[in-house]
Amino acid sequence: MKTNYFKLFRTLKAFLLIAAVSILTISCDNEETEGMDVMNSSKNLTGESFKSTNSAPKPGDTPIAGIAINAGFNELVGALVYVDNELNAGLVNLFLNGKDQYTVFAPTDAAFKNLYAALGVNKITDLPAPLVLDVLKYHVVEGRRAANSVVPKNGSREITTLLGSTFSVNSNGIITAVGNTAGIAAANISASNGIIHVVNAVLLPINP
Repeated sequence: MKTNYFKLFRTLKAFLLIAAVSILTISCDNEETEGMDVMNSSKNLTGESFKSTNSAPKPGDTPIAGIAINAGFNELVGALVYVDNELNAGLVNLFLNGKDQYTVFAPTDAAFKNLYAALGVNKITDLPAPLVLDVLKYHVVEGRRAANSVVPKNGSREITTLLGSTFSVNSNGIITAVGNTAGIAAANISASNGIIHVVNAVLLPINP
């Protein structure tokens, strides 16, 4: 499977350069950002404003999967359904009915579509299900981690994911993953079973 990963991701080099530039210019009111009704009820953070976020939001009434569905994270939900159908991963049930708390770094639909374009595919089901499962797990952290426990005031902070791999977050909300970088476009969307932080790129758990 590792060999397949390298074949699949080696076309991402140009995309990663574009993504690095887009992180510097992203705005939370960009029309490419989905689920704005939900995001507007949270603190939309960039740069210095991360440092003023000191408290975690109270648990909401809707589970993570319900927020993703209602807020229009269609590609993310489609990826969850895909690995459930192909691998019996149980992710939809975990995030819809599970009682444990998780933090999800949720890519927008635009982030997924940029990835598809870079890989030369049309949809998530064109990719191997085991690979998609690993990518999804790389976006999930155990426990309820608000922005103040994800984004450090100075330097960087290492985050361990459900995949077992780590990524780091700097004080401006820029994520350095194993294979690329991304920016946190909106933070602290509170669910009954965790917290969602919206990211503007699909995090890659291996080097392209």
